[in-house]
Amino acid sequence: MHSEQRDVRIAVETDRYRIVGHVLLPREGYRSRLTDFLNAGEREFIAMTDVEMESLDRPGQAVRNEFIALSRRHVVVAMELEGSDGLSVA
Repeated sequence: MHSEQRDVRIAVETDRYRIVGHVLLPREGYRSRLTDFLNAGEREFIAMTDVEMESLDRPGQAVRNEFIALSRRHVVVAMELEGSDGLSVA
């Protein structure tokens, strides 16, 4: 059984990169907020799709990837971006 999820566009910064991409969050309830999702103790990596990565040392030279698995411990700051479509995914 699949729970209904929403596709959320987020920006994440690590010590070295600014990363913009999509994550799937539950539509409502437990862990439906980005902060709850990021603080989930059982998850070591954050699956992100449609990703654009830019080195903080070399701004303007973004690299695109279909998928990355970002280690949660490297996240310095994360935010949900306006324009997230909130589409349901089954």
